[in-house]
Amino acid sequence: MPQVDNHPPGEFCWLELATSDQNAGKKFYSDLFGWNINDMPMGPAGVYTIFRLDGRDVAAACTMQKDEAAMGVPPHWSIYIAVANADQSAAKASSLGGKVLAPAFDVFDAGRMAVIQDPTGAVFCLWEPKRNTGLGITGDPGAFCWADLVTADPARAKQFYSGLFGWQIVTGEHDTSGYLHVKNGEKFIGGIPPARGPKMPPHWMSYFCVNDVDSAASKAQGLGAKVYAPPMTIEGAGRMAVLADPQGAVFALFKSSRN
Repeated sequence: MPQVDNHPPGEFCWLELATSDQNAGKKFYSDLFGWNINDMPMGPAGVYTIFRLDGRDVAAACTMQKDEAAMGVPPHWSIYIAVANADQSAAKASSLGGKVLAPAFDVFDAGRMAVIQDPTGAVFCLWEPKRNTGLGITGDPGAFCWADLVTADPARAKQFYSGLFGWQIVTGEHDTSGYLHVKNGEKFIGGIPPARGPKMPPHWMSYFCVNDVDSAASKAQGLGAKVYAPPMTIEGAGRMAVLADPQGAVFALFKSSRN
C-alpha cells in the first residue's frame, strides 16, 4: 500500500467520523473495509477510535457531541486539510469570507486544529501537525483517495479555496461536464461537481477506494447502509457509488479505471 509519512500544506490529511453510535460505526466500517480498531481512552468523553490498515492510520471515529445532536447535525465524515499554521490559516479563511466555527486549539500533543465553514456553507478542519502527521495510507483499497465539494456556488468556492490554500481549480481537458478538478501543487486531490440546485446542503464528501464498487456497495447495503447513488461509471475516471452508513454518515466508493 502507498504509505504516507507527511502531508504537504493544502492536502487532505485526516478523516473523522462523528456518529450517533460509535460501536455500530466501528463494526460497519471494519466489516466493510477490513479496518482494524484502536480505541484510545479520552476520559469522561469516552474513546477516540483510530481505524488502521497494515498498522497505518486510515481514519478515525468519535461520538457526536450532545450540542451537535441538539442542533440537528447528522452523523457525518469530517475532512481535515494540512496547514503550516492553524492560527494564521484560520485568520486567512475569515478574511476570505469563511466563518471560524472553532478557533485554533491544541489537540493534546497531536497537533493544532480549527474548524472552518466556507462562504458557501461547507465545513472542514484545518490541521497543523505535531505528533500526528495524519493519514498513513491513501489511494489503495480501504483507504481515502479523493474528496468532492458539493456546493450550489462552485464559483465562490473556487475563489475561497484557491485564495486559502493556493489550489489550482480547473476544468479537465476535453471535459464538458462542468466538473472542476482541485490540484494542490502537482497533485490532483479532489473536485467540485457542477451545482445541482440548493436542495443538498453544502458539504465535503470523502471517497474510499475499493477493488470492486458493485460488490462493495452490495456488501455495505447488506450491513445496513443506504445507497443514495448506485454504482455508476464516470467516463475517463472510473466507477463510483454514494452511500450512507446505518447511522446516516454519507461517503463514496471509488474504483479508478486507470488501475
